[in-house]
Amino acid sequence: MTDPIYLLVDEPLSGVRRITLNRPEKRNALNNGLRTEIFAALEAHDRDPEVKVTIIRGAGPAFCSGYDLSANNTVDQPYHTAGGIGQWSRHVVDGWFRVWDLAKPVIAQVHGYCLAGGTELATACDLVYVAEDAQIGYPPVRLMSPPDMQFHPWTMGLRQAMESMLTGDSLSGIEAAQKGWANRAYAADRLEAEVLAIAQRVSLLPSELAAINKRSVHRAMEIMGLRAAIRAGTELQALAFQTEASKAYMTRFRRDGASVSSLLSERDASFKDYRERDKPTGR
Repeated sequence: MTDPIYLLVDEPLSGVRRITLNRPEKRNALNNGLRTEIFAALEAHDRDPEVKVTIIRGAGPAFCSGYDLSANNTVDQPYHTAGGIGQWSRHVVDGWFRVWDLAKPVIAQVHGYCLAGGTELATACDLVYVAEDAQIGYPPVRLMSPPDMQFHPWTMGLRQAMESMLTGDSLSGIEAAQKGWANRAYAADRLEAEVLAIAQRVSLLPSELAAINKRSVHRAMEIMGLRAAIRAGTELQALAFQTEASKAYMTRFRRDGASVSSLLSERDASFKDYRERDKPTGR
């Protein structure tokens, strides 16, 4: 693996490798360069006998704000996915199942914003620990489409999944843990230490046994239909982009920061949350 541009990699404990998304000026938004480095690092760790478990976290004020809408994500994708309508959603789901299928455990350490594609990245991990004041949500359901990776019913059940899909509202870290999306929530200043403590315990298992233990849980979920349902969801996501509301919204996107920021603010203004939460009303 060549030296990463968008990641920091360290080893805070024996057997524990940590990767830090390092685009803080973009709230660690996922462009294809960052995605390529994430997969390369995780796959390298999966092959390295010295690594027992990987932690993923974000630099700066957020874990990950989602996919980078100011980037051209159709070029330089990190792996091939068959083309045609819905290629992007199929492509990113392929990637999240690459994480799902790794032999070694991956832990998400979530603070600040964890939005849209950021929630998909965290969901693909085996364990998820969050700051109590984190904001976790999928606001693109408001004007764009359902998620690329439709994990909500599987991690949070029917009622919360429906509420999340019909509002795009965020959950706090405490709520996310209560509803099953995360394992536990901790005060922000304790999160790193608590994640390292969990990682150290996980690292005590022999890697070959940890891999089998992982698969036993995954196979149970897959027998119930998780993998087939999430893949089927990519076709619904593609269909949503053909609706008049979504097409009207998406045709206004330009790949520059001002345009993207303005449209995201417009999306959330009537809900008065995310970037619009603290702005005065009656603008």
